Amino acid sequence: MSEQNRPDPVPLPKAWPFEEAARLAAHVEKRADDRPALLETGYGPSGLPHIGTFGEVARTSWVRQAYTRLTGRPTRLLAFSDDMDALRKVPDNVPNGDMLRQHLGKPLSRIPDPFGTHDSFAAHNNARLRSFLDGFGFDYEFASSTDYYTGGRFDAALRRVLEVHDEIVSVIAPTLGPDRRATYSPVLPIHPRTGLVMQVRMDAIDADAGTVRWTDEDGVVFETPVTGGGAKMQWKADWAMRWFALGVDYEMSGKDLIDSVKLSGKICRILGGEPPAGLTYELFLDENGQKISKSKGNGISVEEWLRYAPPESLSQYMFNAPQRAKRLFFDVIPKAADEYLANVGRAATLAGDDPALPANPAWFIHAGRIGPDAGSPLTFGMLLNLASVANAETPDVLWKFIRRYDSAASPDSCPMLARLVDHAIVYYADFVRPAKTYRQPDERERAALADLADNLRGLVDGPAEPDTLQNLVFEIGKRHGFEPLRDWFGCLYEVLLGQKEGPRFGIFIGLYGVSETVELIEAALARASMAASTGAGAA
Repeated sequence: MSEQNRPDPVPLPKAWPFEEAARLAAHVEKRADDRPALLETGYGPSGLPHIGTFGEVARTSWVRQAYTRLTGRPTRLLAFSDDMDALRKVPDNVPNGDMLRQHLGKPLSRIPDPFGTHDSFAAHNNARLRSFLDGFGFDYEFASSTDYYTGGRFDAALRRVLEVHDEIVSVIAPTLGPDRRATYSPVLPIHPRTGLVMQVRMDAIDADAGTVRWTDEDGVVFETPVTGGGAKMQWKADWAMRWFALGVDYEMSGKDLIDSVKLSGKICRILGGEPPAGLTYELFLDENGQKISKSKGNGISVEEWLRYAPPESLSQYMFNAPQRAKRLFFDVIPKAADEYLANVGRAATLAGDDPALPANPAWFIHAGRIGPDAGSPLTFGMLLNLASVANAETPDVLWKFIRRYDSAASPDSCPMLARLVDHAIVYYADFVRPAKTYRQPDERERAALADLADNLRGLVDGPAEPDTLQNLVFEIGKRHGFEPLRDWFGCLYEVLLGQKEGPRFGIFIGLYGVSETVELIEAALARASMAASTGAGAA
């Protein structure tokens, strides 16, 4: 890019997508052409789209958004389906497994659809991918490996692979065992009779003719053109060939692919290209700190997450520290939802041209346009606590308390709050209610709870602001010698709500109601008296 066309430098907001965007910009600067920056994500259509698919496309989209903000230059995002890969095993979550077993080893795009709705297994899963991405509003271009191979998009690059075939082998061979090393070739011809993707030794390479000669297990010799879909590449070489052929500028990948990225980068350079910039993200862990595996089913699906919280909360979770391993289980959902709401709240205090705004995750989650309905006057955690103490089974129960707290609140005026209320009912029923365990207060705690109830009775007939109520709770904790004060709040949560953590208690009282909170305390003290008389412990 010439100096006169170079945009004025823009201060780099403190957010990881902008750090990645700066790396992408530096990569693009090395090019001699002005074509749009090409960002890519890959998808293996032997299975259905999953939460990792969402995470990779969302994170790449945020880098794209930051790059546009940083440079003002055009971009493209390619969602590439490796649908010419061979089916190596039958997935557990699809019908007609016996039929699929008859086609093991064939390209996914040449296997009948086990669901019976599309022309091939790949076409079905590609449609699911596009519907999945469209449902989240991603801006992308879809690409099919089969279309690119058979349509000639890769022909020139495939001929180049033959020209440097032995150099590529020298990169990959040291990483293989003795048997694979002896027969390895980056080229996988498609058997013209069986349709199988063949993993065989190449007897001869003819770069000028663009063909390979090989022998099948029956001793039949074939000469196959690598162009026009007659062959495909082994995956590390395939990745590198795609980078080279398409001029990919950016692609992120998981920590488990670090070595593959290095090898593919070497092959891309052998071909004459420059490997893309990219982020290495950490993997998700289950509730026990073990790596999440689709085959083990020890994680959480997108559908499960969206049953319990809105998609913005999933985006918030994916935005946070992608290079740090994180637990991905049901108990992280409320925190992610409230982090999102807090970021929307902070963004609302900033002017549209405030340089701090693009550093806010909500700016990315809403593609730079945070609407007035993006937030909620109440947190998801508060709604869960309200559902817990009210034993709410329907949204109407929560709305009764919400309208007392804010008479203007309604599903129409607060659409995000309405969504959160619906999710809170479901999350409470599935996770909070089964885990509730009340403990009995000790003597000092009983005295403090009785004191709090007495003081609240004096506020029943008059308006009480949440700050006033919160100060009262603090005052009583100090009066009864709780040091640190979190022990007093722990008592309130465990004795009154049956859980280890809870809300700002003044806001909770204002939402639940002063007289209702007095009744809640009286019920807890009555349980304590009964337990003391019978010698019982926690209930």
